[in-house]
Amino acid sequence: MIAKIHRIPLGIGNSYIVKEQGTIMIDSGEPKKCKAFLKGLSKAAIAPEEIQLMILTHGHYDHIGSAAEIKALTGAKVALHKNEKHWLEEGLKPFPPGATTWGKIFAKITCWTMLPFVHIRPTKVDIVLGEEELALNEYGVSGKIVYTPGHSSGSVSILLDSGDAFVGDMAMNMFPLRLSPGTAIYAEDQKLMFSNWQILLDQNVKTIYPAHCKPFPADIIREELAQKVQGVAV
Repeated sequence: MIAKIHRIPLGIGNSYIVKEQGTIMIDSGEPKKCKAFLKGLSKAAIAPEEIQLMILTHGHYDHIGSAAEIKALTGAKVALHKNEKHWLEEGLKPFPPGATTWGKIFAKITCWTMLPFVHIRPTKVDIVLGEEELALNEYGVSGKIVYTPGHSSGSVSILLDSGDAFVGDMAMNMFPLRLSPGTAIYAEDQKLMFSNWQILLDQNVKTIYPAHCKPFPADIIREELAQKVQGVAV
């Protein structure tokens, strides 16, 4: 059975629904986006209770913001890496440092103008992810969760057997973050992020599903990394 992928915009970020034999979701968007999530589910003809697992690619506010409300709505288990588990359970809202010149500028703008008004409703993390891969067969999806730190120390990616990769903020494809698709402008460790990008790409990734805006071909990232190796700025 081929997995069906539904993108549900939730503010500046996306939630993705992957429906195969079972149904999972990836990221919960900003706070107070439960109504928009329900609207997206209805459009995709998916009932809330079908969702068995909510995988949070990392713990920044625009990825965990509506997790508590959506968990209560669906009954889904929440999975988040151990390094950032307490961010959700304590309602914390750290922000990543800039990895590019524009990233450093925009990070300051965001922290000054937006972050003070963000409130995260805490909820328990049911599945604490570590460094090891986690197969998704138990949830009826042909794929796995892969630990891919760099953007943050708890970042993970979801890689389907089909070659579809959900990478959170390892990639971005939305103005004003980037003018074209590519790697993240924010990262705690950019070099580590690039290293983990290569590990992902070596696993026959075909399509990248970023948390911000629309999916794009994995070859765009392959080209960017190749140019960085050659010393060409992107």
